[in-house]
Amino acid sequence: MNNTVSVLISLGISFIVTALLGIVLIPLLHKLKFGQNILTDIGPRWHAKKQGTPTMGGLMFIIGIFAAVGITLLTGKLTGFSLFSENDVLASQEKTKLFAGLLLALCLSLIGFTDDYIKVSKKRNLGLTEIQKTVPQVIVIAAYLTTLVMSKNTSMFIPLVGKISLDSVPGIIFFYLFGACVIYGTANAVNFTDGIDGLCGSVTVPVGVAFTVIAYLVKNTSCSVLSAALAGACAGYLIWNHYPAKVMMGDTGSMFLGGLVAALAYSVNCPLILVPVGIVYVMEALSDILQIASIKIRHKKIFKMSPIHHHFEISGWNEKKIVAVFSVISVAGAIVGIVLMCFTV
Repeated sequence: MNNTVSVLISLGISFIVTALLGIVLIPLLHKLKFGQNILTDIGPRWHAKKQGTPTMGGLMFIIGIFAAVGITLLTGKLTGFSLFSENDVLASQEKTKLFAGLLLALCLSLIGFTDDYIKVSKKRNLGLTEIQKTVPQVIVIAAYLTTLVMSKNTSMFIPLVGKISLDSVPGIIFFYLFGACVIYGTANAVNFTDGIDGLCGSVTVPVGVAFTVIAYLVKNTSCSVLSAALAGACAGYLIWNHYPAKVMMGDTGSMFLGGLVAALAYSVNCPLILVPVGIVYVMEALSDILQIASIKIRHKKIFKMSPIHHHFEISGWNEKKIVAVFSVISVAGAIVGIVLMCFTV
């Protein structure tokens, strides 16, 4: 078994497991009456027709990703092929980034699951308050960054510049502050992106593919495997989530994806690469920030509705067109990110 085979195994397993889980999970969510509650004051009025669509569908790709990584690791052991570096120090760092990254995504998903559960149990569209979400998110993010610091994973690539070390005290402080902003921002930006059928899953497939290639460039096989699992799982999820969606990922899924995407950026030691690779997430978050700032300062809206995919909806674009255009943008961003890393590492 070699690197390419490991990546293909991970991709295939995550796709198959996620796709097949829909057969079991969607009827179960219906039976449990875990349906989405829609309020038209935070989305276009025609979204009311989505009322009752099962939520928490993110469980499908979460299980798919863990299954893919676990089986690929086991297959490697059985064939005598390691997904980690032969150098003990590098191998230890790679293991930390892999397992801490998965744990980060899982913990953020648990916060999202709590939010989803409150929504469905209380039959309302608002779950946890902002402070109830933010405090545990910050704690989880701080714990993740601490594992990176303790394992000496504080070096970063600056696109087109090269690698810098943040081992000094000021560097570590910057590492924490910058990391908290990046991970918190990414997790919530991905959450904003999950607003119409198929959008978040579709734009995340190219992100997973991009990180698979970038991880190969930086010689991190375990990260390539995890990235491939992300791409495959999102593709499998889209079988059930494309328009009209039979299931929604909920905060359970979007928070997991956001945490995992951020962790992948740190696994390749280049959080800044999230700007081009995650360009759609950036667009969604930035549109929301600008809208709020404009309303507070100018008392005027910039967009008809934010995040920006709702602006295009109200402007007359149907959901399929938005997903198609945003997916093309995501592919372009992924290509730019890969090219930048080619000239950086």
